[in-house]
Amino acid sequence: MLINTKTITDYSLKLFNGEEVVFFVVQPQNLSVMSKENIGAKIFALTNVVKGLNDIEIICLNSRDNFEENKYFLKKRIQEETEEVVIKLLKEDLYHLDKIQTQTATARLFLIAVRIKPDDQLEVHSLIHRIEKLIRMQNISVTRADKEMIKRMLAVYFEQNVTTSQFEDYDGKRWYDGVQ
Repeated sequence: MLINTKTITDYSLKLFNGEEVVFFVVQPQNLSVMSKENIGAKIFALTNVVKGLNDIEIICLNSRDNFEENKYFLKKRIQEETEEVVIKLLKEDLYHLDKIQTQTATARLFLIAVRIKPDDQLEVHSLIHRIEKLIRMQNISVTRADKEMIKRMLAVYFEQNVTTSQFEDYDGKRWYDGVQ
């Protein structure tokens, strides 16, 4: 779905085939404090959303950094290092990365992606509003993703980048703007 992207609008991804994909960010619920009945009701509500919409996808992304390559590098350096002081520092760095990863292990981003066909383009805004209302009617906390959120989601999806605070519309745009 995402490889076919032509451009990012204020509310969607426009695809080369004329379709648009609108994203809704779902606020996750803490299931560990809910009763079995409430969990069942949440599942039923989400099932109603899925059944009520055509061309829907549910996406779950990590919304945290992945430190596996860094940890692998540190472990390799620990094995190669001969200085005890440096080994101690490397082990502390490794422990720190493990701690961060453990604390953010459940940091996930849940999205509902809805495809809008080219023949629905004339009424796209009212269609998006109806979809959002349908989701909210099922007592699911949801926010429509704006342009910045879509760019952040793409950064996480393609390169696991969750640390950048602002994304450019075009790669290198800030350098080009600075030259003019």
